[in-house]
Amino acid sequence: MTTAFISDLHVDASTPEIAQQLAEFLSGRAREFQTLYVLGDLFEAWIGDDDPNPHFAAVQDAFGELTKTGVQGFFMHGNRDFLIGEQFAERTGLKILNDPVVHQIYETTVLLSHGDLYCTDDTEYQAVRRTVRSPEWQAQVLALPLDARRQMAGQARSESATANAAKSDEIMDVNPDAIVAAMREHSVTHMLHGHTHRPAIHEWSTPAGDHLRRMVLGDWYTQGSVGIWDEAGFRLETLAR
Repeated sequence: MTTAFISDLHVDASTPEIAQQLAEFLSGRAREFQTLYVLGDLFEAWIGDDDPNPHFAAVQDAFGELTKTGVQGFFMHGNRDFLIGEQFAERTGLKILNDPVVHQIYETTVLLSHGDLYCTDDTEYQAVRRTVRSPEWQAQVLALPLDARRQMAGQARSESATANAAKSDEIMDVNPDAIVAAMREHSVTHMLHGHTHRPAIHEWSTPAGDHLRRMVLGDWYTQGSVGIWDEAGFRLETLAR
């Protein structure tokens, strides 16, 4: 049976075509999979499980219908939807994973991550990440009224866009040394992540003779993107829109 991976859909009311393609994917081809992983940034911004946003509700229900068919689903927080909680998990049937986590995929031990953790050259971003991922900060934010959280999210998106426009592509990509260190720490030779919007399969050998493989998922801004892992191995596929 096939295991599939998606990330960086950035579902938002301003881009209904993404949600539409995702709905078609979940009601169609995804039902052929044994397992589906969502490795972060499913939504452009998530301000709490209590948000009645109808666009997001429809996505949650589509995942719920998928998992009811027997497809096993996993979700990992991204840098846009780190406030997703247990109500989301119950509604969708997706089990929330830590970032990073090691799973067995077709007898291969794989390190799974959203990917932003390894963009270590962007020290400004990493400082913000540490703050927003802390339970204390999240509890304070979730205690605010919905309108206040919406305003915070909008401001954060604006500030992020401004900051990213001034950064080089190299700074915003993962750091190669951080990747190797993570793979060594977790005793793996395969890693799979999203976040960078640079779909590719990277392979290289270390001085010690280890052959390493890093698989990067694509975003859904202009087309669908899915990683497929079956008996033939891993491959990246694009879904026409």
